[in-house]
Amino acid sequence: MKTYEQINAKIETGKAVVCTADEIIDYVERKGLAAAAEEVDVVTTATFGPMCSSGCFLNFGHSAPKMRITEAWIDDVPVYCGIAAVDVFLGATQLRQGDPANLYYPGEFRYGGGHVIEKLVAGEKVQLFGLSYGTDDYPRKEIRTWFTIRDLNQAVMVNPRNCYQNYNVAINCSDRPVYTYLGLLKPNMQNLTYCSAGQLSPLLNDPLYETIGIGTKVWLAGAQGHVYAEGTQHSPTSERGANDVPTEGAGTLALTGNMEDMKPEFVRGVSLIGYGVSLAVGVGIPIPILTPEILKRTTVRDRDILAPVIDYSHDYPQKTGKVICQLSYAELKTGEVTIKGKTVKAGSMSSYSKALEIAHLLKDEIKRGDFLLSQPLQSLPRKQGMMGLKIVDQNNREVRR
Repeated sequence: MKTYEQINAKIETGKAVVCTADEIIDYVERKGLAAAAEEVDVVTTATFGPMCSSGCFLNFGHSAPKMRITEAWIDDVPVYCGIAAVDVFLGATQLRQGDPANLYYPGEFRYGGGHVIEKLVAGEKVQLFGLSYGTDDYPRKEIRTWFTIRDLNQAVMVNPRNCYQNYNVAINCSDRPVYTYLGLLKPNMQNLTYCSAGQLSPLLNDPLYETIGIGTKVWLAGAQGHVYAEGTQHSPTSERGANDVPTEGAGTLALTGNMEDMKPEFVRGVSLIGYGVSLAVGVGIPIPILTPEILKRTTVRDRDILAPVIDYSHDYPQKTGKVICQLSYAELKTGEVTIKGKTVKAGSMSSYSKALEIAHLLKDEIKRGDFLLSQPLQSLPRKQGMMGLKIVDQNNREVRR
């Protein structure tokens, strides 16, 4: 048994042994579990891909005369102003004002909240336009100005749902193209898409949330952030395999970090034809090797992680619950799989190479003593399902379609 204090003491003296989740598999195979658990202090995990439930709080400071902003746009993208006078929240999936969306199907969705966040992290100028009804203490009624992230008092990324523990594989069984948040799905099962780093992904290496919890320090796009809550739609009671790894969507994390410390290459706006806009974010999470059991879970391989294949032309939008089959990430990463006797091309929405880069960057920070581990203040819920939204009238009677 090791403790967080013991591991951090080794990090501070430059003596910590750190492996990425990619490296640890062969390391344990060579050394044996018991010996490796004695030697290894930290395993770094990572992921990089679109995470729609992301956004940021921005504080502009006060103009002269002062203004209580009630409506605002940044680069023509609406932001939420229902907080304090000069605080706003910018959501990653918010469309630019006037975007035709899917009026002319499929829409291109060239610019939105995710792209504004990318520009802010990159230090580029963006335009603020704000309106107000005016008050005695905040008399200004209109403002237009240009700013960069360096002109803000705070720019804090606050993401309600990141790092899905596992996720669907999307396919299209219909005879028409289907445009989704997992990309274009061609007719008649010509292709499928998935979005996970598999054996590198944080919660797949800590499937029972033994070390990742509320208060855990994370590498968020290069900044040192933390888990501030369970993520929305956190559903730990999902189906799991014999190795305790979920075989469908399960746990999620709510993450926050200072945008001024982030690296532009790990914060990228995303345009999804026919669907909308999003934000690709890079996340790295260290797993302290407190016990041999924790180490064993970090040796999970792509071949041991199964994901459900779901028809996004019917079963996903209609919420039927039907699963066509399950595929391992080892199969998916070959780029070609067989479903119902048909050869199907497989593509990923997440970048394994970027995730591997993040895992190594985090490893280097820990080895230099620049990144200490934090013990969770509270464990993530382990016995919680996810409810759907019932459509009822004011008398609580179900509304039929």
